[in-house]
Amino acid sequence: MIALSRSKIYLAIALMLAVVLFGVLGYRFISDYSWIDALYMTVITMATVGFKEVHPLDDTAKIFTVFLILASVFILGFAISVLTEYVLGRNSLQLLKKKKVKNKINSLSNHVVICGYGRNGMQAAERLIAYNKPFVVIEKNKEVIEKHESKIFFVEGDANEDQTLSDAGIAKAQYLIAALPDDAANLFVVLSARQLNQKLFIISRASLANSQKKLILAGADKVIMPDKIGGDHMASLVVMPDLITFMDKLSVEGIHTTNLEEVAIEDFADQVECNSLRDLDLRNRTGCTIIGYIAPDGDYIINPEADLQLQPKSKVIVLGRPEQIRKLNEMFHIEASVTS
Repeated sequence: MIALSRSKIYLAIALMLAVVLFGVLGYRFISDYSWIDALYMTVITMATVGFKEVHPLDDTAKIFTVFLILASVFILGFAISVLTEYVLGRNSLQLLKKKKVKNKINSLSNHVVICGYGRNGMQAAERLIAYNKPFVVIEKNKEVIEKHESKIFFVEGDANEDQTLSDAGIAKAQYLIAALPDDAANLFVVLSARQLNQKLFIISRASLANSQKKLILAGADKVIMPDKIGGDHMASLVVMPDLITFMDKLSVEGIHTTNLEEVAIEDFADQVECNSLRDLDLRNRTGCTIIGYIAPDGDYIINPEADLQLQPKSKVIVLGRPEQIRKLNEMFHIEASVTS
């Protein structure tokens, strides 16, 4: 529809230019006007402003002027109608697109809300896309939205406003990532989000060390300092390069390339008598190795013993090649999770 309207606009412009050229040539050779006078006469005739002609017109020039006025009226009317159709059609298409996106956002649940689509927000979105995890981005820069809206759900507005968070489905969301570049802005987002959804797991970005405690007090569950993480990683590459490179090889880029998986004990309960890690026997069943255990109270045990007694609502961290992780997920019908 928009493409068709644009072609009509090009046609209207071409017709108007043709009429101008026709008028200039007519006055130049019929009335022997100079090129400037011919252009002036053509414009005032097409615009029907009623100015007096440059020089008196003979009968031939008058007849030519009548035809020029009629042609101008029809073509200008056509151009106005095409322009109106284009503007109304574009507005209608934008409204229809926004309504469609809004309906899709309203249908989401247990999704992620990302506040800010800067460097950190974009990286978070790319990782979530790799894991097929549904998410909504709140962004106030219209140019950024128009550039990426073909593949991402955006809510245009200020993430500090409760209505904007509500439009992003904060009440039904499972996670919120506050990735705004300003710590104070992230603090307000965390406060508002915690008020709107008490069960929300909130992850916030921080630039300054003294902002970390404030964000946690405001309601953030985790606070990430990208600059600190980047500096630590670079220093670690100097101190123990092979170990860090090996850790980087433990890819968690997406469902089909991951080497690590986080699995709840309940996922095994229907098929395995899981009183201890030995009962799971994941090494023989899938080739994966259990490298960590997360107790219900959040306590982490690295490289747990095989006789460790499993508790309800606990989790295990498993390590394996991508094909082994896929076998694990398929064997126990596990929905792949985002391992961080």
